Amino acid sequence: MSINVALKEIIADAAKKAVADRGIASVPDIILEPPKDKRLADLSTNIAMQICKQEKGLKPFALAGSIADIAGSEIEKQKLSVYIQKVEVKPPGFINLHFSERYLQDVVTEIAAAGERFGASAIGKGKDVLVEFVSANPTGPLSVAHGRQAAVGDAIANILDFCGFSVKREYYLNDEGNQILLLGKSIYARYCELLGEEELFPEDGYRGSYIYDIAKSLIEKQKGPLPDEADKRLKKVCDFGVDYIMKMIRKDLSDFGVGFDNYFSQHKLSESGKVEEALGELKKKNLLYEKDGALWFKSTEFGDDKDRVLKKSDGSYTYITPDIAYHEDKFRRGFDWLIDLWGPDHHGYIPRMKAASRAMGRDDKALSLLIVQLATISRDGVPVRMSTREGEFITLREVLDDVGKDVARFFFQMRRKDSHLDFDLELAKKESMENPVYYIQYAHARICGILEYKKKQKMSLGASAGLKLLKAPEELNVLRLLREFPDIIEFSARSLEPHRLIQYLMELASSFHSFYTQHRVVSDDKELTSARLLLAESLKTVFSKSLALLGASSPEKM
Repeated sequence: MSINVALKEIIADAAKKAVADRGIASVPDIILEPPKDKRLADLSTNIAMQICKQEKGLKPFALAGSIADIAGSEIEKQKLSVYIQKVEVKPPGFINLHFSERYLQDVVTEIAAAGERFGASAIGKGKDVLVEFVSANPTGPLSVAHGRQAAVGDAIANILDFCGFSVKREYYLNDEGNQILLLGKSIYARYCELLGEEELFPEDGYRGSYIYDIAKSLIEKQKGPLPDEADKRLKKVCDFGVDYIMKMIRKDLSDFGVGFDNYFSQHKLSESGKVEEALGELKKKNLLYEKDGALWFKSTEFGDDKDRVLKKSDGSYTYITPDIAYHEDKFRRGFDWLIDLWGPDHHGYIPRMKAASRAMGRDDKALSLLIVQLATISRDGVPVRMSTREGEFITLREVLDDVGKDVARFFFQMRRKDSHLDFDLELAKKESMENPVYYIQYAHARICGILEYKKKQKMSLGASAGLKLLKAPEELNVLRLLREFPDIIEFSARSLEPHRLIQYLMELASSFHSFYTQHRVVSDDKELTSARLLLAESLKTVFSKSLALLGASSPEKM
């Protein structure tokens, strides 16, 4: 049992005892976490204030004192004082806990023993997860919006994997429908133009220069004339265009460090009969009805704001219909938890998809639908408009070529996924402490430089050599943050918020730089030198693992 779990149980039991005379048998869940101002404590809980919100007549400061006294006695009884140095109460009713120096120092030994597995957990053991992300329509190159989804989705998958989940990554390929037909018509119009023939360009066609590239490639690779029959000709052009664009997308994703276990074709889903099977399931449950010649789903019975059309009067399906079948197929493949990352234009789509999942008998917790907000790129101080059809957008490839994989992935993940992101290309290219990724990677490189001394001296460090000497305030700050790493990882996994790991790394880098500027690692004191080199190795482990989870490299020299 981790110390945090043990402390939560002690505090929960202490809270129950403190209010037992009022006939209160249960208390709210204990939230025990570092306070925003970490100078105040290592861990803090507001359980007394939570109870007082529910039970009038109690004073939070006095109740917190009672809980703290009971919890403190139990900590002593269970011999946990080796971990907890002090339990105190602060107005208006916080219970603050302070780690002992020994507990902080021991984290170095734990990291040395665990190595790259330090911070890993088993919270996902036995759970199969499918993360579906990017899933851009194969009608053009990936934009920066897709790049942000790729970075966030891949980091989420990495963190879940580190926490014991069995994770698969999937790209849903929307390779049929009107947008594919429009792509084919756009390519064919450019194909004819390049051959000196007339063909009216579709009014809503895709106008990017890449359409010319596809048309040129079609001319080069086409053996003989295209079919005379319009439908067959269009299908051939559509298939060629989708294949060309998907090769481009796969290459961009590969260079971005993102890979998928499966590319799931909507066209194959339609041909499989699974869409009709899903409709059959809903029909059996009496959840479909006909109105105005269309087939409707009673989605309001499952929390949607209005019923939804599944099949239009012309016999074609609406967008949600194959999505219902697709998600049901995911569950039938054996996944316990489905995670979808969508763009902001899908925000209104969430209630209907949730309603469909409930209607199919799935637990709400088994489906997480996440919105990844847009990223704005500025060029010469002017935000660039993004429109695939007009061809006026910055591609992921352009960003990769401009700032590189590490910086691009890092910047895309710096903010909450559901908040708008301003991507400053000029800042991203700076090799200075203003640049967050440079700041963090430089900390890792500086640590590697320190450890070169150990290699040159061929030093063999004991697992706990002189750790008791690590007691300077700057050293204890670093140790506190290292101790916090497993909790950051677990919280990032449960909340599906990888940006929290970046915030943590910024704080860890700042703490390390502060320590480094005030203390010599290598000195005439051999025992202290050994201890600080062990501390440096612990920092290297946490920095490199964190950067790997975020999809960035850990340079040893900069």
